Amino acid sequence: MVDHLEDAIAQAGGAVNLLWESQSPPAVVPHVVPEFTNWRDEQLAWRRTAVLYDQSHHMADLNIKGPDALRLISDTAVNSVANFPVEMAKQYVAVSPSGHVIGDNVLFHLEEDEYQAVGIPPSINWLQYHAETGGYDVEVWRDDNSLYRKGDPRLYRYQVQGPGAMDVIQAATGQEPPTLKFFHMTRLTIAGKEVRALRHGMAGEPGLELWGPWEDNQAVHAALLEAGQQFGLTQVGGRAYHTNALESGWLPRPLPAIYSGDELKGYREWLSSTSYEATAPLGGSFHSQDIADYYVTPYELDYGRIVKFDHDFIGKEALQAMEQAGTTTRRKKVTLVWNGEDTAKAYGSMFHPGPGAKFINLPMALYDTFHFDRVEQDGRAAGFSTWTGYSANERAILSLAIIDADLAEPGTELTLLWGEDTPSSKAQVEDHVQVPIRVTVQPAPLTEKARTSYRADQPA
Repeated sequence: MVDHLEDAIAQAGGAVNLLWESQSPPAVVPHVVPEFTNWRDEQLAWRRTAVLYDQSHHMADLNIKGPDALRLISDTAVNSVANFPVEMAKQYVAVSPSGHVIGDNVLFHLEEDEYQAVGIPPSINWLQYHAETGGYDVEVWRDDNSLYRKGDPRLYRYQVQGPGAMDVIQAATGQEPPTLKFFHMTRLTIAGKEVRALRHGMAGEPGLELWGPWEDNQAVHAALLEAGQQFGLTQVGGRAYHTNALESGWLPRPLPAIYSGDELKGYREWLSSTSYEATAPLGGSFHSQDIADYYVTPYELDYGRIVKFDHDFIGKEALQAMEQAGTTTRRKKVTLVWNGEDTAKAYGSMFHPGPGAKFINLPMALYDTFHFDRVEQDGRAAGFSTWTGYSANERAILSLAIIDADLAEPGTELTLLWGEDTPSSKAQVEDHVQVPIRVTVQPAPLTEKARTSYRADQPA
Protein backbone atom coordinates (compact mmCIF):
# COMPACT_ATOMS: atom_id res chain seq x y z
CA MET A 1 0.00 0.00 0.00
CA VAL A 2 1.36 3.43 -0.98
CA ASP A 3 0.81 5.80 1.93
CA HIS A 4 3.59 8.36 1.70
CA LEU A 5 6.10 9.92 -0.68
CA GLU A 6 8.86 7.44 0.20
CA ASP A 7 6.56 4.56 -0.82
CA ALA A 8 5.59 6.33 -4.04
CA ILE A 9 9.23 6.86 -5.02
CA ALA A 10 10.04 3.20 -4.41
CA GLN A 11 7.01 1.97 -6.36
CA ALA A 12 7.84 4.23 -9.34
CA GLY A 13 11.45 3.11 -9.42
CA GLY A 14 12.83 6.52 -8.50
CA ALA A 15 11.82 10.11 -7.92
CA VAL A 16 12.35 11.18 -11.54
CA ASN A 17 10.10 8.40 -12.84
CA LEU A 18 7.45 9.31 -10.26
CA LEU A 19 7.26 12.95 -11.33
CA TRP A 20 8.04 12.49 -15.04
CA GLU A 21 5.05 10.19 -15.51
CA SER A 22 2.70 12.00 -13.12
CA GLN A 23 -0.83 12.21 -14.46
CA SER A 24 -1.73 15.22 -12.31
CA PRO A 25 -2.41 18.44 -14.22
CA PRO A 26 -0.03 21.40 -13.84
CA ALA A 27 -0.66 23.65 -10.83
CA VAL A 28 -3.05 26.50 -11.67
CA VAL A 29 -4.80 29.40 -9.95
CA PRO A 30 -8.10 27.85 -8.77
CA HIS A 31 -11.42 29.65 -8.34
CA VAL A 32 -10.23 32.75 -10.22
CA VAL A 33 -11.62 33.29 -13.72
CA PRO A 34 -8.98 32.81 -16.44
CA GLU A 35 -9.54 36.29 -17.92
CA PHE A 36 -11.60 39.27 -16.77
CA THR A 37 -11.00 41.19 -20.02
CA ASN A 38 -8.13 39.50 -21.87
CA TRP A 39 -4.78 38.42 -20.52
CA ARG A 40 -2.78 40.86 -22.69
CA ASP A 41 -4.62 43.93 -21.41
CA GLU A 42 -4.36 42.58 -17.88
CA GLN A 43 -0.58 42.30 -18.26
CA LEU A 44 -0.27 45.78 -19.72
CA ALA A 45 -2.27 47.28 -16.86
CA TRP A 46 0.28 46.44 -14.17
CA ARG A 47 2.81 48.64 -15.96
CA ARG A 48 0.40 51.38 -17.06
CA THR A 49 -2.37 51.88 -14.49
CA ALA A 50 -3.20 49.52 -11.61
CA VAL A 51 -4.31 45.92 -11.17
CA LEU A 52 -6.13 43.85 -8.58
CA TYR A 53 -4.76 40.34 -8.00
CA ASP A 54 -6.90 37.82 -6.12
CA GLN A 55 -4.50 35.64 -4.11
CA SER A 56 -7.15 34.12 -1.85
CA HIS A 57 -7.25 30.70 -3.50
CA HIS A 58 -3.93 29.41 -4.83
CA MET A 59 -1.66 29.52 -1.78
CA ALA A 60 -1.59 27.76 1.58
CA ASP A 61 -1.47 29.58 4.91
CA LEU A 62 0.35 28.16 7.94
CA ASN A 63 -0.17 30.07 11.18
CA ILE A 64 2.48 29.47 13.86
CA LYS A 65 1.93 30.71 17.39
CA GLY A 66 3.76 30.09 20.65
CA PRO A 67 6.92 30.81 22.62
CA ASP A 68 9.08 28.69 20.25
CA ALA A 69 7.69 30.14 17.01
CA LEU A 70 10.71 32.31 16.29
CA ARG A 71 13.12 29.48 17.20
CA LEU A 72 11.36 27.19 14.71
CA ILE A 73 11.75 29.82 12.00
CA SER A 74 15.39 30.48 12.87
CA ASP A 75 16.23 26.74 12.85
CA THR A 76 14.79 26.21 9.36
CA ALA A 77 15.47 29.47 7.48
CA VAL A 78 18.59 30.79 5.79
CA ASN A 79 17.36 34.25 6.81
CA SER A 80 18.50 36.06 9.92
CA VAL A 81 15.75 36.71 12.48
CA ALA A 82 17.85 39.15 14.51
CA ASN A 83 15.71 42.00 13.15
CA PHE A 84 12.19 40.69 12.73
CA PRO A 85 9.74 42.93 14.61
CA VAL A 86 5.96 42.71 14.61
CA GLU A 87 4.42 44.33 11.49
CA MET A 88 7.24 43.15 9.23
CA ALA A 89 7.53 40.31 6.71
CA LYS A 90 10.41 38.33 5.25
CA GLN A 91 10.89 36.12 2.23
CA TYR A 92 11.49 32.89 4.14
CA VAL A 93 13.87 30.52 2.32
CA ALA A 94 14.47 26.92 3.46
CA VAL A 95 17.21 24.58 2.27
CA SER A 96 17.91 20.89 2.78
CA PRO A 97 20.90 19.57 4.76
CA SER A 98 22.81 19.55 1.44
CA GLY A 99 22.16 23.28 1.02
CA HIS A 100 19.69 23.00 -1.87
CA VAL A 101 16.44 24.92 -1.96
CA ILE A 102 13.27 23.34 -0.60
CA GLY A 103 11.11 26.40 -1.18
CA ASP A 104 10.24 29.89 -0.10
CA ASN A 105 7.23 31.81 1.17
CA VAL A 106 6.27 35.18 2.57
CA LEU A 107 6.45 35.02 6.36
CA PHE A 108 4.40 37.64 8.22
CA HIS A 109 5.14 38.61 11.85
CA LEU A 110 1.55 39.28 12.91
CA GLU A 111 1.72 39.58 16.69
CA GLU A 112 4.17 38.78 19.48
CA ASP A 113 5.01 35.06 19.08
CA GLU A 114 2.66 34.71 16.09
CA TYR A 115 3.72 34.33 12.47
CA GLN A 116 2.01 33.29 9.27
CA ALA A 117 3.71 31.66 6.28
CA VAL A 118 1.94 32.09 2.92
CA GLY A 119 3.01 30.27 -0.22
CA ILE A 120 2.87 27.08 -2.27
CA PRO A 121 3.21 23.76 -0.41
CA PRO A 122 6.95 22.82 -0.31
CA SER A 123 8.11 25.36 2.29
CA ILE A 124 4.75 25.28 4.08
CA ASN A 125 5.01 21.50 4.47
CA TRP A 126 8.61 21.81 5.67
CA LEU A 127 7.65 24.27 8.40
CA GLN A 128 4.64 22.22 9.48
CA TYR A 129 6.70 19.02 9.65
CA HIS A 130 9.25 20.58 11.97
CA ALA A 131 6.56 22.27 14.05
CA GLU A 132 4.88 18.90 14.62
CA THR A 133 7.96 16.69 15.04
CA GLY A 134 10.72 18.97 16.37
CA GLY A 135 9.57 19.39 19.96
CA TYR A 136 8.71 23.09 19.57
CA ASP A 137 6.22 24.74 21.91
CA VAL A 138 3.96 26.08 19.16
CA GLU A 139 0.42 25.72 17.90
CA VAL A 140 -0.26 25.71 14.18
CA TRP A 141 -3.29 25.90 11.98
CA ARG A 142 -3.25 25.45 8.24
CA ASP A 143 -5.56 26.57 5.47
CA ASP A 144 -4.79 24.87 2.16
CA ASN A 145 -5.53 26.34 -1.23
CA SER A 146 -8.95 26.04 -2.81
CA LEU A 147 -8.09 22.89 -4.78
CA TYR A 148 -7.81 20.96 -1.52
CA ARG A 149 -9.82 22.92 1.03
CA LYS A 150 -13.50 22.30 1.62
CA GLY A 151 -15.43 25.55 1.92
CA ASP A 152 -14.23 29.14 1.90
CA PRO A 153 -10.75 30.33 2.84
CA ARG A 154 -10.16 31.69 6.31
CA LEU A 155 -8.72 34.87 4.84
CA TYR A 156 -9.11 36.90 1.67
CA ARG A 157 -5.87 38.17 0.17
CA TYR A 158 -5.60 40.82 -2.54
CA GLN A 159 -2.80 42.81 -4.12
CA VAL A 160 -3.25 46.25 -5.61
CA GLN A 161 -0.23 46.92 -7.84
CA GLY A 162 0.95 49.30 -10.52
CA PRO A 163 1.80 52.98 -10.99
CA GLY A 164 -1.70 54.00 -9.87
CA ALA A 165 -1.92 51.57 -6.93
CA MET A 166 -1.54 54.18 -4.21
CA ASP A 167 -4.21 56.36 -5.84
CA VAL A 168 -6.60 53.41 -5.59
CA ILE A 169 -5.67 52.85 -1.94
CA GLN A 170 -6.18 56.52 -1.11
CA ALA A 171 -9.61 56.51 -2.74
CA ALA A 172 -10.60 53.29 -0.98
CA THR A 173 -9.47 54.42 2.48
CA GLY A 174 -10.30 58.10 2.17
CA GLN A 175 -6.88 59.14 3.40
CA GLU A 176 -3.28 59.49 2.30
CA PRO A 177 -1.64 56.04 2.12
CA PRO A 178 1.02 55.49 4.78
CA THR A 179 4.66 55.58 3.77
CA LEU A 180 6.01 52.09 4.34
CA LYS A 181 9.33 50.45 3.64
CA PHE A 182 9.24 47.34 1.48
CA PHE A 183 7.84 44.30 3.36
CA HIS A 184 6.64 46.39 6.30
CA MET A 185 3.02 46.26 7.42
CA THR A 186 0.23 48.49 8.72
CA ARG A 187 -3.55 48.49 9.22
CA LEU A 188 -6.09 50.34 7.09
CA THR A 189 -9.85 50.77 7.09
CA ILE A 190 -11.73 49.94 3.87
CA ALA A 191 -15.53 49.76 3.68
CA GLY A 192 -15.60 50.03 7.47
CA LYS A 193 -13.48 46.88 7.82
CA GLU A 194 -10.03 46.66 9.38
CA VAL A 195 -7.59 45.53 6.70
CA ARG A 196 -4.01 44.47 7.24
CA ALA A 197 -1.59 45.67 4.59
CA LEU A 198 1.92 44.74 3.46
CA ARG A 199 4.05 47.03 1.31
CA HIS A 200 4.77 44.80 -1.66
CA GLY A 201 5.36 44.97 -5.39
CA MET A 202 5.20 42.79 -8.48
CA ALA A 203 7.50 43.32 -11.47
CA GLY A 204 8.97 46.30 -9.65
CA GLU A 205 5.75 48.28 -9.46
CA PRO A 206 4.53 49.70 -6.13
CA GLY A 207 1.56 48.36 -4.25
CA LEU A 208 0.06 46.76 -1.17
CA GLU A 209 -1.01 43.25 -0.28
CA LEU A 210 -4.28 43.38 1.68
CA TRP A 211 -5.89 40.68 3.81
CA GLY A 212 -8.48 40.06 6.46
CA PRO A 213 -11.20 37.61 7.54
CA TRP A 214 -13.12 36.00 4.68
CA GLU A 215 -16.44 37.36 5.93
CA ASP A 216 -15.18 40.86 5.03
CA ASN A 217 -14.19 39.76 1.52
CA GLN A 218 -17.11 41.03 -0.51
CA ALA A 219 -17.24 44.44 1.15
CA VAL A 220 -13.51 45.08 0.72
CA HIS A 221 -13.44 43.74 -2.84
CA ALA A 222 -16.37 45.93 -3.91
CA ALA A 223 -14.82 49.00 -2.30
CA LEU A 224 -11.51 48.45 -4.11
CA LEU A 225 -13.24 48.05 -7.48
CA GLU A 226 -15.32 51.17 -6.95
CA ALA A 227 -12.30 53.19 -5.82
CA GLY A 228 -10.28 51.98 -8.79
CA GLN A 229 -12.73 52.92 -11.53
CA GLN A 230 -11.29 56.40 -12.02
CA PHE A 231 -7.73 55.06 -12.11
CA GLY A 232 -8.20 52.25 -14.62
CA LEU A 233 -7.97 49.45 -12.04
CA THR A 234 -8.00 46.12 -13.90
CA GLN A 235 -8.72 42.72 -12.37
CA VAL A 236 -6.12 40.10 -13.31
CA GLY A 237 -7.32 36.59 -14.12
CA GLY A 238 -5.63 33.28 -13.57
CA ARG A 239 -3.99 33.15 -17.02
CA ALA A 240 -2.05 36.40 -16.66
CA TYR A 241 -1.37 36.14 -12.94
CA HIS A 242 1.59 33.76 -13.13
CA THR A 243 3.32 35.75 -15.87
CA ASN A 244 4.21 38.65 -13.57
CA ALA A 245 7.05 36.50 -12.21
CA LEU A 246 8.67 36.59 -15.66
CA GLU A 247 9.12 40.34 -15.34
CA SER A 248 9.96 40.43 -11.62
CA GLY A 249 12.56 37.66 -11.96
CA TRP A 250 11.19 35.49 -9.13
CA LEU A 251 11.31 31.77 -9.90
CA PRO A 252 8.08 30.43 -8.36
CA ARG A 253 8.54 26.65 -8.47
CA PRO A 254 12.02 25.30 -7.87
CA LEU A 255 11.90 21.53 -7.50
CA PRO A 256 12.16 20.94 -3.72
CA ALA A 257 15.40 19.18 -2.76
CA ILE A 258 13.75 16.53 -0.61
CA TYR A 259 13.69 13.42 -2.82
CA SER A 260 17.13 12.08 -1.90
CA GLY A 261 19.31 11.72 1.18
CA ASP A 262 18.84 9.38 4.14
CA GLU A 263 18.53 12.34 6.52
CA LEU A 264 15.27 13.32 4.80
CA LYS A 265 13.69 9.87 4.81
CA GLY A 266 11.55 10.75 7.85
CA TYR A 267 10.23 13.81 6.02
CA ARG A 268 9.39 11.80 2.91
CA GLU A 269 7.52 9.35 5.14
CA TRP A 270 5.61 12.27 6.69
CA LEU A 271 4.53 13.57 3.26
CA SER A 272 1.57 11.66 1.84
CA SER A 273 1.49 9.86 -1.50
CA THR A 274 -1.04 12.47 -2.68
CA SER A 275 1.01 15.47 -1.58
CA TYR A 276 2.15 18.21 -3.95
CA GLU A 277 5.68 16.79 -3.81
CA ALA A 278 4.44 13.32 -4.82
CA THR A 279 2.15 14.32 -7.68
CA ALA A 280 3.45 17.53 -9.31
CA PRO A 281 4.54 16.68 -12.87
CA LEU A 282 8.11 17.19 -14.08
CA GLY A 283 8.93 17.80 -17.74
CA GLY A 284 11.01 19.53 -20.37
CA SER A 285 13.96 18.81 -22.62
CA PHE A 286 16.38 18.68 -19.69
CA HIS A 287 16.17 15.08 -18.50
CA SER A 288 18.28 13.20 -15.96
CA GLN A 289 17.64 10.06 -13.94
CA ASP A 290 19.42 11.70 -10.98
CA ILE A 291 16.84 13.86 -9.20
CA ALA A 292 19.64 15.90 -7.62
CA ASP A 293 20.46 17.32 -11.06
CA TYR A 294 17.22 19.33 -10.76
CA TYR A 295 18.13 20.86 -7.40
CA VAL A 296 19.25 24.48 -7.11
CA THR A 297 21.09 26.42 -4.44
CA PRO A 298 19.92 29.72 -2.95
CA TYR A 299 22.82 31.44 -4.67
CA GLU A 300 21.58 30.29 -8.08
CA LEU A 301 18.20 31.88 -7.33
CA ASP A 302 19.89 35.15 -6.26
CA TYR A 303 19.07 34.50 -2.60
CA GLY A 304 22.69 34.74 -1.53
CA ARG A 305 21.94 38.28 -0.35
CA ILE A 306 19.60 36.93 2.34
CA VAL A 307 21.74 33.98 3.50
CA LYS A 308 23.03 34.88 6.96
CA PHE A 309 25.32 32.76 9.12
CA ASP A 310 24.48 34.54 12.39
CA HIS A 311 22.35 31.58 13.52
CA ASP A 312 22.28 27.80 13.28
CA PHE A 313 19.90 26.39 10.67
CA ILE A 314 19.40 23.27 8.58
CA GLY A 315 21.85 23.40 5.68
CA LYS A 316 24.18 26.00 7.23
CA GLU A 317 27.33 23.87 7.04
CA ALA A 318 26.64 22.97 3.41
CA LEU A 319 26.17 26.62 2.41
CA GLN A 320 29.32 27.66 4.28
CA ALA A 321 31.21 24.95 2.41
CA MET A 322 29.88 26.29 -0.91
CA GLU A 323 31.09 29.78 -0.04
CA GLN A 324 34.49 28.53 1.07
CA ALA A 325 34.87 26.47 -2.10
CA GLY A 326 33.91 29.43 -4.27
CA THR A 327 31.09 27.54 -6.02
CA THR A 328 28.35 30.04 -5.21
CA THR A 329 28.98 31.99 -8.43
CA ARG A 330 29.23 28.98 -10.74
CA ARG A 331 25.73 29.51 -12.17
CA LYS A 332 23.47 32.53 -12.36
CA LYS A 333 19.77 33.24 -12.77
CA VAL A 334 18.93 35.17 -15.95
CA THR A 335 16.00 36.03 -18.21
CA LEU A 336 15.97 34.47 -21.66
CA VAL A 337 14.22 36.35 -24.46
CA TRP A 338 13.05 33.89 -27.10
CA ASN A 339 13.65 34.53 -30.79
CA GLY A 340 10.35 35.51 -32.39
CA GLU A 341 10.84 33.64 -35.67
CA ASP A 342 11.81 30.38 -33.97
CA THR A 343 8.95 30.67 -31.50
CA ALA A 344 6.49 31.32 -34.32
CA LYS A 345 7.62 28.14 -36.08
CA ALA A 346 7.19 26.09 -32.91
CA TYR A 347 3.83 27.64 -32.17
CA GLY A 348 2.72 27.22 -35.77
CA SER A 349 3.37 23.49 -35.56
CA MET A 350 0.26 23.28 -33.37
CA PHE A 351 -1.91 24.11 -36.38
CA HIS A 352 -0.29 22.21 -39.26
CA PRO A 353 0.14 18.48 -39.98
CA GLY A 354 3.40 16.82 -39.05
CA PRO A 355 5.40 16.47 -35.84
CA GLY A 356 6.39 19.53 -33.90
CA ALA A 357 6.53 21.02 -30.43
CA LYS A 358 2.79 21.22 -30.16
CA PHE A 359 2.27 22.30 -26.58
CA ILE A 360 3.21 25.98 -26.40
CA ASN A 361 0.09 27.50 -24.86
CA LEU A 362 -0.03 31.19 -24.07
CA PRO A 363 0.45 33.17 -21.95
CA MET A 364 2.11 30.47 -19.80
CA ALA A 365 3.92 27.91 -21.95
CA LEU A 366 4.02 25.18 -19.31
CA TYR A 367 2.50 21.72 -19.46
CA ASP A 368 3.89 20.67 -16.07
CA THR A 369 4.55 22.05 -12.60
CA PHE A 370 8.33 21.57 -12.45
CA HIS A 371 9.66 22.60 -15.85
CA PHE A 372 13.24 22.22 -17.07
CA ASP A 373 14.41 22.86 -20.65
CA ARG A 374 17.97 22.27 -21.80
CA VAL A 375 19.95 25.39 -22.73
CA GLU A 376 23.02 25.01 -24.93
CA GLN A 377 25.84 26.94 -26.51
CA ASP A 378 27.10 25.34 -29.73
CA GLY A 379 25.74 21.98 -28.58
CA ARG A 380 27.34 22.19 -25.12
CA ALA A 381 25.09 22.12 -22.06
CA ALA A 382 24.89 25.58 -20.55
CA GLY A 383 22.10 25.22 -17.95
CA PHE A 384 18.34 24.96 -17.90
CA SER A 385 15.32 27.16 -18.49
CA THR A 386 12.27 27.01 -16.22
CA TRP A 387 9.33 29.42 -15.86
CA THR A 388 8.15 30.30 -19.38
CA GLY A 389 5.46 32.56 -20.84
CA TYR A 390 4.56 35.55 -22.94
CA SER A 391 4.83 39.17 -21.79
CA ALA A 392 2.69 41.69 -23.64
CA ASN A 393 4.80 44.40 -22.01
CA GLU A 394 7.97 43.04 -23.63
CA ARG A 395 6.20 41.63 -26.70
CA ALA A 396 8.15 38.40 -26.37
CA ILE A 397 8.18 34.97 -24.81
CA LEU A 398 10.44 35.03 -21.77
CA SER A 399 11.77 32.36 -19.47
CA LEU A 400 13.74 32.36 -16.26
CA ALA A 401 16.88 30.24 -16.48
CA ILE A 402 19.90 29.16 -14.48
CA ILE A 403 22.99 29.05 -16.67
CA ASP A 404 26.77 28.99 -16.42
CA ALA A 405 27.96 32.32 -15.07
CA ASP A 406 30.42 32.89 -17.92
CA LEU A 407 27.46 32.93 -20.34
CA ALA A 408 25.29 35.29 -18.28
CA GLU A 409 26.42 38.52 -19.93
CA PRO A 410 23.37 40.35 -21.38
CA GLY A 411 23.19 39.90 -25.13
CA THR A 412 24.73 36.42 -25.19
CA GLU A 413 22.94 34.17 -27.68
CA LEU A 414 22.15 30.59 -26.68
CA THR A 415 19.86 27.81 -27.87
CA LEU A 416 16.94 26.32 -25.94
CA LEU A 417 15.42 22.94 -26.81
CA TRP A 418 11.62 22.91 -26.54
CA GLY A 419 9.96 19.51 -26.17
CA GLU A 420 10.81 16.37 -24.26
CA ASP A 421 13.76 14.26 -25.39
CA THR A 422 12.38 11.41 -23.28
CA PRO A 423 8.65 11.58 -24.07
CA SER A 424 6.44 11.05 -21.05
CA SER A 425 2.89 9.82 -20.68
CA LYS A 426 1.68 13.13 -19.20
CA ALA A 427 -1.73 13.93 -20.58
CA GLN A 428 -0.59 17.42 -21.57
CA VAL A 429 2.24 16.13 -23.80
CA GLU A 430 1.39 15.42 -27.44
CA ASP A 431 3.39 13.46 -30.00
CA HIS A 432 6.17 15.82 -31.05
CA VAL A 433 9.79 16.38 -31.97
CA GLN A 434 12.06 18.83 -30.21
CA VAL A 435 12.44 22.32 -31.63
CA PRO A 436 15.60 24.42 -31.13
CA ILE A 437 14.82 28.04 -30.26
CA ARG A 438 17.39 30.83 -30.21
CA VAL A 439 17.35 32.85 -27.00
CA THR A 440 19.13 35.99 -25.83
CA VAL A 441 20.37 36.42 -22.27
CA GLN A 442 19.07 39.40 -20.30
CA PRO A 443 19.14 40.25 -16.57
CA ALA A 444 16.71 38.85 -14.00
CA PRO A 445 14.69 40.81 -13.05
CA LEU A 446 14.28 42.06 -16.58
CA THR A 447 12.93 45.50 -15.70
CA GLU A 448 15.42 48.06 -14.39
CA LYS A 449 13.04 49.28 -11.69
CA ALA A 450 12.70 45.76 -10.30
CA ARG A 451 16.49 45.33 -10.25
CA THR A 452 17.32 48.67 -8.62
CA SER A 453 14.99 50.83 -6.54
CA TYR A 454 12.48 48.02 -5.89
CA ARG A 455 15.06 45.62 -4.50
CA ALA A 456 17.25 48.13 -2.64
CA ASP A 457 14.64 48.39 0.10
CA GLN A 458 14.17 44.66 0.69
CA PRO A 459 14.91 43.37 4.21
CA ALA A 460 17.30 40.43 4.54
